[in-house]
Amino acid sequence: MHLTDLRPAEGATHPDKRVGRGHGSGMGKTSTRGYNGQGQRSGRSIKLGHEGGQMPLYRRLPKKKHFRMPYRPEWSVINVADLADFAKGSVVDALALIEAGKIKRERDGVRILGVGELSVALTVKAHHVSASAREKIEAAGGSIELLGVTSEAESN
Repeated sequence: MHLTDLRPAEGATHPDKRVGRGHGSGMGKTSTRGYNGQGQRSGRSIKLGHEGGQMPLYRRLPKKKHFRMPYRPEWSVINVADLADFAKGSVVDALALIEAGKIKRERDGVRILGVGELSVALTVKAHHVSASAREKIEAAGGSIELLGVTSEAESN
């Protein structure tokens, strides 16, 4: 066998369509473009999504009713009831919460919410404390230290 003997497999190639070479070729006259209209004209360009006058799909579908802001701060949220497991007088910050298994990671900051009861005096260091959580922590004899927000969204 020689290189000159190599041929494509049977049916793998098709002859080029020679349009506009007379009606005897079967592809004369309209040159496979059909009769009249936008498709027959030279230089035609139909915009993406055009459906010939029918309301296009992107306008038939309902629009998304919400938008998630990029760079929005994501908080690690914890309730007052979860703080009750800490020893009296201990300092509760993001690191202590992670070690206790209350949160997985700090994210952009820690928010303390007022769900549940607290009977232990704690020093809480967080980025945000709700009004009800503040009342419950201070009523138990604890104190709150607010930290600055660490997210990029707040610094921009």
